[in-house]
Amino acid sequence: MRTIHAPKGRRQLRYRRHLRVRQRMAGTAERPRLVVFRSLKHIYAQLVNDDSGVTLLGVGDATEGLQVEGTGKVARGKAVGKLLAEKAKAAGVTRVVFDRAGYRYHGRVQAVADGAREGGLEF
Repeated sequence: MRTIHAPKGRRQLRYRRHLRVRQRMAGTAERPRLVVFRSLKHIYAQLVNDDSGVTLLGVGDATEGLQVEGTGKVARGKAVGKLLAEKAKAAGVTRVVFDRAGYRYHGRVQAVADGAREGGLEF
C-alpha cells in the first residue's frame, strides 16, 4: 500500500530532487547559480543570484546569435552553454555554481556544462 503523499510521477520526482539539491547550494553575486531547464524539444539556461532573487541573464536554444556546430539536441545544448558563458563574461561573471535541477548529469545537461566550461566559466 502506498502512502498518501508519495510522489506520483516523473515530474514530481524531478522536482523533489531539485529541492534537495537547492538546499545545499545557492547563487551569490560573486558566484551565481547556473540553472538548466530541459523540455522535450528545447533547453534553457540562466544565471540566478539567490541573495537578491534576481535572474541575471538567460539563454535558450532559440536565442538569436546561437551558433550550433552539428545537428541534434546535444549540439544545441553545448551551443547554449557557450553563448551563456560569452554573455556572462561580458557581464563580469567568471565563476558559477552548476545546478542540474534534478536532471541526471547526462546528455543535454552535460553538454550545457561542457559548453559553459569551453566558453570560459569556472565551476
